[in-house]
Amino acid sequence: MSAPQGHLETILVADDNEDSREVLSALLSTAGYQVVSAADGQQALARLDNNSIDLALLDVVMPHTTGFEICQAMKSRAETRLIPVVLVTGLNSDVDRIRGIQCGADDFLNKPVNKQELLARVHSLLRLKHFTDELDNAEAVLFSLALTIEAKDPYTEGHCDRLSKYSVDLGEKLGLPEDLRVALRRGGLIHDIGKLAVPEHILLKPGPLTPEERKIMEQHTVIGERICAPLRSFRHVLPIIRHHHEKQDGSGYPDGLKGADVPLTARILQITDIYDALTTDRPYRKALSTEKAFSIMREEVTRGWWDGSILDKFEAVVLDHVTL
Repeated sequence: MSAPQGHLETILVADDNEDSREVLSALLSTAGYQVVSAADGQQALARLDNNSIDLALLDVVMPHTTGFEICQAMKSRAETRLIPVVLVTGLNSDVDRIRGIQCGADDFLNKPVNKQELLARVHSLLRLKHFTDELDNAEAVLFSLALTIEAKDPYTEGHCDRLSKYSVDLGEKLGLPEDLRVALRRGGLIHDIGKLAVPEHILLKPGPLTPEERKIMEQHTVIGERICAPLRSFRHVLPIIRHHHEKQDGSGYPDGLKGADVPLTARILQITDIYDALTTDRPYRKALSTEKAFSIMREEVTRGWWDGSILDKFEAVVLDHVTL
């Protein structure tokens, strides 16, 4: 079994035994893969930092840093957590396999390594990584499109990035799990992606919108949800995109949701969105102070628009930023 044509995948082989390392490297090179080798754990971590690695074959028992420790380090870093890891070991106890699973290993190979088994497992894991890379590329395109919307209006420069950071911080303050914090990060960046379908004369209109124009503008939440719906990894982002213009009293859009029916992540984003709009310059007014912005938002809470408990938590987040 040989490597697929086109992109030459790079495989990290880490083993302190020179003979084992050379055998694995030779098998993989002959099969058409590019090999980067490391003689111990520290070298392996350095190779990961300095090379674009598609898969890692790690001997478990190595000096300085074990294969378990390298695997755990890789899976804890955003830059390397999606790289498949195969632990190569002569240890066959259930305890060792369970430890490998807990460290995030994607597969195991027993020593001495069988050539056909090695190539079959490498090929399978790289095929899965290819699908993951395609998903990453799709997400990157969405983020780029979202930034083009922001770039059309000089007054909103940096708006999405600020929303993303504020929303994640607020999610942490509220004790949200990691998957929802990831959704908030993504939602902050692409919540307005549906505005791609809004004509520029409406999107950039300096004055009030007519009822017909407002109806078109309000469709951006539905269109944004439709654009992102094919990405399964965005399932927690879709409610943010669709519902970040709902209000607690049901007067928002597109579905007129009330109270707790408005998803929590959408309520988080809308609070940060309003605050950022109030505290940055706009064509019709200068940026308001933090105190004035929160005063306005609290008055809007009394009207039944926003979730006051979330606003309380967000004020603490903003104060944390100010005192840093």
